[in-house]
Amino acid sequence: MKRKLGTIILDYLLISLGTLLYVISWSSFLLPNNVVAGGVTGISAILNLASGIPVHWWYLGINVVLLVLARIVLGRSFGIKTIYAIILSTILFRVLGSESMSFLLAVPGKPLYVSEKVLVPIIGGALEAIGLGIIMIRGGSTGGMDILALIVNKFWPISPGRFYITTDVVIIASVLLLPGHFFNDIIYGYITAGVFSVVLDFVLMGQKSTVQVMIFSNQYARLADFINKELDRGVTALSGIGWYTREERKVLLVIVRKTQLQSLVEAVKSQDPKAFVIVVPANSVFGEGFDEMKTGLKKK
Repeated sequence: MKRKLGTIILDYLLISLGTLLYVISWSSFLLPNNVVAGGVTGISAILNLASGIPVHWWYLGINVVLLVLARIVLGRSFGIKTIYAIILSTILFRVLGSESMSFLLAVPGKPLYVSEKVLVPIIGGALEAIGLGIIMIRGGSTGGMDILALIVNKFWPISPGRFYITTDVVIIASVLLLPGHFFNDIIYGYITAGVFSVVLDFVLMGQKSTVQVMIFSNQYARLADFINKELDRGVTALSGIGWYTREERKVLLVIVRKTQLQSLVEAVKSQDPKAFVIVVPANSVFGEGFDEMKTGLKKK
């Protein structure tokens, strides 16, 4: 019970941190420099420029409509975290956009000012992706396109970054419909979207990176038991022949997350310092304990 409560508290603390980074990317870097990126926040920024109604009201209104879809498709617990992130985002957009917080604006005369404007979309896109990545890893979302990206990724093997960059092309291009905006505004928006896509995929997929490990050891039985019991990973013993010695031997095949690789190597070394280990990246691993196969087909 205590562990579960601790996990819940950690989830919301990290979601809060991710939300803060997400809002700072917009309030401090993108919006003050008239850089319009994609997503619901990008749509809100365009509507703000067209109507004068603050971004946070557009952001909240659009997300309230889309939140119903999140509840139906992505589950109740996700919905609660999403509601929290949306409300917190709305509050932070209003607070960080106030006069009292003007010192956080990346504009001339302020501490965060960046003289090279091309760096603004790079910094903004990276911060936005890191913040959103943290939120999504903990099972949350800032709403809008985040919800649609996760719904699509739930049924089809399309990375969130690829989904975002596809929809962002249309959203960013629509800035030309506003008076006083030109082609260079689109370029800055696309730079933001490109950086956002790459960094988001890195944050989300980095923790899922998988490697295939082949272990050659005379102590294969002891190693296999140790990996099974201590590391809680499956092991397959393959039969092989050492061609130099013409002796039959077992080769252990183990699939682990990259984050577990160091623990596995240390375990092998502790059991057999003379073991021979080969590590090969595995781009896609589907099955129990790893990723679910997503084909878009309904299960019978």
